[in-house]
Amino acid sequence: MGCVHGKCCTRYPSSSDGDSGRRREKRPYKCKHILTQRSLELVPVPSHNFTLQFSVLTQHGYYPDTVERENQDSFCIKTQLQGNPDIHFFGVFDGHGQYGAECSNFVKDRLVERLANDTTLLDDPLKAYNSAFLATNSELHDSEIDDTMSGTTAITVLVVGDTLYVANVGDSRAVIAVKDGDRILAEDLSEDQTPFRKDEYERVKLCGARVLSVDQVEGLKDPNIQNWGDEYSQGGDPPRLWVPDGMYPGTAFTRSVGDSTAEKIGVIAVPEISVVRLTRNHLFFVVASDGVFEFLSSRTVVNMGTLHSLYLSHLSIFLTNL
Repeated sequence: MGCVHGKCCTRYPSSSDGDSGRRREKRPYKCKHILTQRSLELVPVPSHNFTLQFSVLTQHGYYPDTVERENQDSFCIKTQLQGNPDIHFFGVFDGHGQYGAECSNFVKDRLVERLANDTTLLDDPLKAYNSAFLATNSELHDSEIDDTMSGTTAITVLVVGDTLYVANVGDSRAVIAVKDGDRILAEDLSEDQTPFRKDEYERVKLCGARVLSVDQVEGLKDPNIQNWGDEYSQGGDPPRLWVPDGMYPGTAFTRSVGDSTAEKIGVIAVPEISVVRLTRNHLFFVVASDGVFEFLSSRTVVNMGTLHSLYLSHLSIFLTNL
Protein backbone atom coordinates (compact mmCIF):
# COMPACT_ATOMS: atom_id res chain seq x y z
CA MET A 1 0.00 0.00 0.00
CA GLY A 2 1.12 3.58 -0.25
CA CYS A 3 0.54 7.01 -1.65
CA VAL A 4 2.32 7.35 -4.93
CA HIS A 5 2.66 10.62 -6.78
CA GLY A 6 3.89 11.43 -10.26
CA LYS A 7 4.17 14.52 -12.37
CA CYS A 8 1.30 13.33 -14.49
CA CYS A 9 -0.92 13.97 -11.48
CA THR A 10 -0.04 17.63 -10.99
CA ARG A 11 -1.93 19.01 -13.97
CA TYR A 12 -5.62 19.58 -14.41
CA PRO A 13 -7.29 19.74 -17.80
CA SER A 14 -9.32 22.90 -18.24
CA SER A 15 -11.99 23.98 -20.63
CA SER A 16 -13.57 27.31 -21.40
CA ASP A 17 -17.18 28.19 -20.97
CA GLY A 18 -18.02 29.75 -24.30
CA ASP A 19 -21.15 31.44 -23.04
CA SER A 20 -19.70 33.21 -20.03
CA GLY A 21 -16.03 33.49 -20.94
CA ARG A 22 -15.14 31.99 -17.56
CA ARG A 23 -13.30 28.75 -17.00
CA ARG A 24 -15.36 25.83 -15.88
CA GLU A 25 -14.62 24.22 -12.59
CA LYS A 26 -11.56 22.00 -12.79
CA ARG A 27 -12.25 18.30 -12.84
CA PRO A 28 -10.03 15.63 -11.28
CA TYR A 29 -7.37 14.30 -13.61
CA LYS A 30 -6.92 10.53 -13.36
CA CYS A 31 -3.82 8.36 -13.68
CA LYS A 32 -2.82 4.95 -12.34
CA HIS A 33 -1.60 4.35 -8.80
CA ILE A 34 1.76 2.66 -9.36
CA LEU A 35 1.33 -0.02 -6.69
CA THR A 36 -2.33 -0.93 -7.08
CA GLN A 37 -2.78 0.00 -10.76
CA ARG A 38 -6.00 1.68 -9.70
CA SER A 39 -7.12 5.16 -10.45
CA LEU A 40 -5.35 8.00 -8.65
CA GLU A 41 -7.78 10.89 -8.53
CA LEU A 42 -7.27 14.55 -7.79
CA VAL A 43 -9.57 17.21 -6.43
CA PRO A 44 -8.61 20.82 -5.67
CA VAL A 45 -9.23 22.70 -2.44
CA PRO A 46 -9.29 26.22 -3.90
CA SER A 47 -9.62 28.18 -0.65
CA HIS A 48 -6.15 27.06 0.44
CA ASN A 49 -4.57 26.36 -2.94
CA PHE A 50 -3.72 22.71 -2.53
CA THR A 51 -4.78 19.45 -4.11
CA LEU A 52 -6.06 16.23 -2.61
CA GLN A 53 -4.88 13.07 -4.36
CA PHE A 54 -6.51 9.80 -3.44
CA SER A 55 -6.67 6.13 -4.34
CA VAL A 56 -8.60 3.16 -2.95
CA LEU A 57 -7.91 -0.53 -2.51
CA THR A 58 -10.49 -2.94 -1.13
CA GLN A 59 -10.42 -6.73 -0.90
CA HIS A 60 -11.30 -9.40 1.64
CA GLY A 61 -8.63 -10.71 3.95
CA TYR A 62 -6.94 -14.06 3.54
CA TYR A 63 -8.79 -16.89 5.27
CA PRO A 64 -7.29 -20.30 4.34
CA ASP A 65 -10.48 -22.18 5.20
CA THR A 66 -12.85 -19.74 3.45
CA VAL A 67 -10.99 -18.31 0.48
CA GLU A 68 -14.26 -17.13 -1.09
CA ARG A 69 -15.30 -15.26 2.03
CA GLU A 70 -17.39 -12.17 1.31
CA ASN A 71 -15.77 -8.76 1.65
CA GLN A 72 -18.10 -6.99 4.08
CA ASP A 73 -16.28 -3.69 3.99
CA SER A 74 -17.15 -0.61 1.98
CA PHE A 75 -15.81 2.87 1.43
CA CYS A 76 -17.25 6.25 0.59
CA ILE A 77 -15.69 9.19 -1.22
CA LYS A 78 -17.81 12.27 -1.68
CA THR A 79 -16.10 15.34 -3.08
CA GLN A 80 -17.58 18.82 -3.02
CA LEU A 81 -20.04 18.07 -0.26
CA GLN A 82 -23.03 20.44 -0.33
CA GLY A 83 -21.69 21.70 -3.66
CA ASN A 84 -18.77 23.35 -1.86
CA PRO A 85 -15.37 22.79 -3.56
CA ASP A 86 -13.62 23.04 -0.19
CA ILE A 87 -15.51 20.21 1.55
CA HIS A 88 -14.67 16.55 0.88
CA PHE A 89 -15.54 13.32 2.69
CA PHE A 90 -13.63 10.04 2.92
CA GLY A 91 -14.69 6.97 4.89
CA VAL A 92 -13.98 3.29 5.43
CA PHE A 93 -16.65 1.02 6.92
CA ASP A 94 -15.78 -2.43 8.24
CA GLY A 95 -18.87 -4.64 8.40
CA HIS A 96 -19.16 -7.67 10.67
CA GLY A 97 -21.71 -10.33 11.50
CA GLN A 98 -24.09 -12.19 9.21
CA TYR A 99 -25.37 -8.98 7.64
CA GLY A 100 -22.17 -7.00 7.90
CA ALA A 101 -22.03 -6.14 4.20
CA GLU A 102 -25.58 -4.77 4.28
CA CYS A 103 -24.78 -2.75 7.40
CA SER A 104 -21.59 -1.20 6.03
CA ASN A 105 -23.24 -0.25 2.75
CA PHE A 106 -26.25 1.23 4.53
CA VAL A 107 -24.08 3.32 6.84
CA LYS A 108 -21.69 4.59 4.17
CA ASP A 109 -24.65 5.87 2.15
CA ARG A 110 -26.73 7.33 4.96
CA LEU A 111 -23.91 8.93 6.98
CA VAL A 112 -22.63 11.10 4.16
CA GLU A 113 -26.20 11.88 3.11
CA ARG A 114 -26.89 13.12 6.63
CA LEU A 115 -23.81 15.33 6.55
CA ALA A 116 -24.63 16.66 3.10
CA ASN A 117 -28.12 17.68 4.22
CA ASP A 118 -27.07 19.27 7.51
CA THR A 119 -27.26 23.05 7.18
CA THR A 120 -25.10 23.47 10.31
CA LEU A 121 -22.16 21.49 8.89
CA LEU A 122 -19.89 24.48 8.32
CA ASP A 123 -20.99 26.33 11.46
CA ASP A 124 -20.47 23.37 13.80
CA PRO A 125 -18.83 20.34 12.14
CA LEU A 126 -18.45 18.49 15.45
CA LYS A 127 -22.15 18.71 16.25
CA ALA A 128 -23.07 17.75 12.68
CA TYR A 129 -20.78 14.72 12.83
CA ASN A 130 -22.24 13.51 16.13
CA SER A 131 -25.79 13.99 14.91
CA ALA A 132 -25.08 12.16 11.64
CA PHE A 133 -23.66 9.11 13.40
CA LEU A 134 -26.45 8.84 15.97
CA ALA A 135 -29.18 9.38 13.38
CA THR A 136 -27.63 6.80 11.04
CA ASN A 137 -27.43 4.32 13.90
CA SER A 138 -31.13 4.82 14.67
CA GLU A 139 -32.03 4.46 11.01
CA LEU A 140 -30.12 1.19 10.78
CA HIS A 141 -31.97 -0.14 13.82
CA ASP A 142 -35.28 0.79 12.17
CA SER A 143 -34.37 -0.55 8.74
CA GLU A 144 -35.13 -3.97 7.28
CA ILE A 145 -31.54 -5.06 7.98
CA ASP A 146 -31.22 -7.34 10.99
CA ASP A 147 -28.53 -5.64 13.06
CA THR A 148 -29.07 -7.55 16.29
CA MET A 149 -25.69 -9.27 15.83
CA SER A 150 -24.34 -7.32 12.85
CA GLY A 151 -23.01 -3.84 12.32
CA THR A 152 -20.07 -1.84 11.08
CA THR A 153 -17.21 0.26 12.37
CA ALA A 154 -16.51 3.59 10.68
CA ILE A 155 -13.42 5.74 10.27
CA THR A 156 -14.14 8.94 8.37
CA VAL A 157 -12.34 12.15 7.47
CA LEU A 158 -14.12 15.38 6.58
CA VAL A 159 -11.85 17.88 4.84
CA VAL A 160 -13.03 21.46 5.29
CA GLY A 161 -10.52 23.81 3.70
CA ASP A 162 -7.25 23.27 5.56
CA THR A 163 -8.82 21.39 8.46
CA LEU A 164 -9.40 17.66 8.95
CA TYR A 165 -12.27 16.45 11.12
CA VAL A 166 -11.65 12.78 11.86
CA ALA A 167 -14.59 10.83 13.32
CA ASN A 168 -14.06 7.28 14.51
CA VAL A 169 -16.45 4.59 15.72
CA GLY A 170 -14.73 1.26 16.32
CA ASP A 171 -11.28 -0.19 15.69
CA SER A 172 -10.45 1.05 12.21
CA ARG A 173 -7.88 3.84 12.04
CA ALA A 174 -6.61 6.98 10.34
CA VAL A 175 -2.93 7.94 10.42
CA ILE A 176 -1.12 10.93 8.93
CA ALA A 177 2.49 11.31 7.77
CA VAL A 178 4.21 14.41 9.18
CA LYS A 179 7.58 15.74 8.05
CA ASP A 180 9.85 16.66 10.97
CA GLY A 181 13.18 17.84 9.66
CA ASP A 182 14.76 14.89 7.85
CA ARG A 183 12.31 12.44 9.39
CA ILE A 184 8.77 11.48 8.49
CA LEU A 185 6.66 10.62 11.52
CA ALA A 186 3.41 8.70 11.86
CA GLU A 187 0.73 10.41 13.92
CA ASP A 188 -2.54 8.64 14.66
CA LEU A 189 -5.61 10.69 13.83
CA SER A 190 -7.84 8.27 15.75
CA GLU A 191 -7.60 5.90 18.69
CA ASP A 192 -8.91 2.35 18.45
CA GLN A 193 -11.98 1.83 20.63
CA THR A 194 -11.44 -1.59 22.21
CA PRO A 195 -11.37 -3.09 25.73
CA PHE A 196 -7.59 -2.67 25.67
CA ARG A 197 -8.28 0.99 26.45
CA LYS A 198 -8.81 1.54 30.18
CA ASP A 199 -11.46 4.22 29.68
CA GLU A 200 -13.47 2.11 27.23
CA TYR A 201 -13.08 -0.99 29.41
CA GLU A 202 -14.45 0.85 32.44
CA ARG A 203 -17.31 2.38 30.46
CA VAL A 204 -18.64 -0.93 29.11
CA LYS A 205 -18.19 -2.64 32.49
CA LEU A 206 -20.47 -0.01 34.01
CA CYS A 207 -23.02 -0.93 31.33
CA GLY A 208 -23.00 -4.56 32.44
CA ALA A 209 -20.58 -6.11 29.95
CA ARG A 210 -18.38 -9.06 30.85
CA VAL A 211 -14.94 -8.49 29.33
CA LEU A 212 -13.12 -11.74 28.64
CA SER A 213 -11.00 -13.33 25.95
CA VAL A 214 -12.30 -16.44 24.19
CA ASP A 215 -9.91 -18.61 26.20
CA GLN A 216 -11.32 -17.12 29.40
CA VAL A 217 -14.91 -17.67 28.32
CA GLU A 218 -14.13 -21.28 27.46
CA GLY A 219 -12.46 -21.88 30.81
CA LEU A 220 -8.92 -22.23 29.49
CA LYS A 221 -7.68 -19.16 31.35
CA ASP A 222 -8.57 -17.48 34.63
CA PRO A 223 -11.51 -15.08 34.01
CA ASN A 224 -10.54 -13.03 37.06
CA ILE A 225 -7.39 -11.76 35.35
CA GLN A 226 -8.52 -8.52 33.73
CA ASN A 227 -5.24 -7.60 32.08
CA TRP A 228 -4.60 -8.58 28.48
CA GLY A 229 -1.42 -6.66 27.70
CA ASP A 230 -1.63 -4.70 24.47
CA GLU A 231 -3.36 -5.34 21.17
CA TYR A 232 -0.13 -6.16 19.33
CA SER A 233 1.01 -8.88 21.75
CA GLN A 234 -2.47 -10.27 22.41
CA GLY A 235 -4.15 -9.64 19.06
CA GLY A 236 -4.81 -13.34 18.52
CA ASP A 237 -7.13 -13.62 21.54
CA PRO A 238 -8.22 -10.10 22.47
CA PRO A 239 -10.65 -9.17 25.24
CA ARG A 240 -14.25 -9.21 24.04
CA LEU A 241 -17.62 -8.06 25.31
CA TRP A 242 -20.22 -10.59 26.47
CA VAL A 243 -23.67 -10.26 28.00
CA PRO A 244 -23.77 -11.18 31.71
CA ASP A 245 -25.49 -14.54 31.21
CA GLY A 246 -24.58 -15.63 27.69
CA MET A 247 -21.85 -16.46 25.19
CA TYR A 248 -22.59 -13.53 22.87
CA PRO A 249 -22.04 -11.11 21.19
CA GLY A 250 -18.24 -11.34 21.63
CA THR A 251 -17.33 -8.01 20.03
CA ALA A 252 -13.66 -6.98 20.21
CA PHE A 253 -14.60 -3.29 19.83
CA THR A 254 -16.52 -1.01 22.17
CA ARG A 255 -18.17 1.27 19.60
CA SER A 256 -19.94 0.56 16.32
CA VAL A 257 -22.96 1.44 14.23
CA GLY A 258 -25.68 -1.19 14.47
CA ASP A 259 -25.08 -4.14 16.84
CA SER A 260 -28.33 -3.57 18.75
CA THR A 261 -27.62 -6.49 21.10
CA ALA A 262 -24.15 -5.21 21.99
CA GLU A 263 -25.64 -1.75 22.45
CA LYS A 264 -27.32 -3.05 25.62
CA ILE A 265 -23.89 -3.68 27.20
CA GLY A 266 -22.28 -0.38 26.26
CA VAL A 267 -21.35 -0.58 22.58
CA ILE A 268 -22.28 2.88 21.30
CA ALA A 269 -22.27 4.79 18.01
CA VAL A 270 -20.95 8.04 19.49
CA PRO A 271 -17.85 9.03 17.49
CA GLU A 272 -14.60 10.30 18.92
CA ILE A 273 -13.61 13.30 16.81
CA SER A 274 -10.17 14.83 16.39
CA VAL A 275 -9.36 18.06 14.58
CA VAL A 276 -6.13 18.74 12.69
CA ARG A 277 -5.12 21.97 10.95
CA LEU A 278 -3.05 21.07 7.91
CA THR A 279 0.40 22.53 7.31
CA ARG A 280 3.10 22.05 4.69
CA ASN A 281 4.55 19.30 6.87
CA HIS A 282 1.49 17.06 6.47
CA LEU A 283 2.23 14.78 3.54
CA PHE A 284 -0.51 12.16 3.30
CA PHE A 285 -2.96 10.26 5.43
CA VAL A 286 -4.23 6.69 5.33
CA VAL A 287 -7.73 5.56 6.31
CA ALA A 288 -8.01 1.80 6.77
CA SER A 289 -9.83 -0.99 8.55
CA ASP A 290 -8.35 -3.18 11.26
CA GLY A 291 -7.59 -5.73 8.54
CA VAL A 292 -4.56 -3.52 7.92
CA PHE A 293 -3.73 -2.23 11.39
CA GLU A 294 -4.17 -5.59 13.10
CA PHE A 295 -1.00 -6.68 11.33
CA LEU A 296 0.82 -3.44 10.53
CA SER A 297 1.62 -0.60 12.92
CA SER A 298 0.87 3.01 12.02
CA ARG A 299 4.63 3.55 11.69
CA THR A 300 4.94 0.70 9.19
CA VAL A 301 2.00 1.92 7.12
CA VAL A 302 3.46 5.42 6.88
CA ASN A 303 6.88 4.01 6.04
CA MET A 304 5.36 2.06 3.17
CA GLY A 305 3.60 5.14 1.88
CA THR A 306 6.77 7.20 2.15
CA LEU A 307 9.03 4.66 0.44
CA HIS A 308 6.77 4.52 -2.60
CA SER A 309 6.31 8.28 -2.94
CA LEU A 310 7.99 10.01 -5.84
CA TYR A 311 7.51 13.45 -4.37
CA LEU A 312 5.32 14.95 -1.68
CA SER A 313 3.94 18.30 -2.81
CA HIS A 314 0.22 17.66 -2.42
CA LEU A 315 -1.71 16.10 0.41
CA SER A 316 -2.66 12.53 -0.46
CA ILE A 317 -5.14 10.04 0.89
CA PHE A 318 -5.06 6.27 0.57
CA LEU A 319 -8.14 4.36 1.68
CA THR A 320 -7.99 0.61 2.11
CA ASN A 321 -10.18 -2.23 3.38
CA LEU A 322 -8.83 -5.73 3.89
